[in-house]
Amino acid sequence: MPLFIRDDDVDALASELQKLTKARTKTEAVRVALQHEIERSRQSIPLAQRLAKLQDKAAALGLPNPDFDMKKYTDKMWGD
Repeated sequence: MPLFIRDDDVDALASELQKLTKARTKTEAVRVALQHEIERSRQSIPLAQRLAKLQDKAAALGLPNPDFDMKKYTDKMWGD
């Protein structure tokens, strides 16, 4: 979906960023800026909160199957 910049000030900022970063296009400059801002925002979330989210996902997966035979599985995968 296209993004149209209709604000002259925002367009000027995008042009300035394009020049400063030597981006080929304003779109590329805006993409990189948005990616950096998203990463910066994610990093501002406390580590404990980020880890809790990962731990919840791991808990949702459950424990591994204790009866799973990895050797048998890999032998079958390799055709042995």
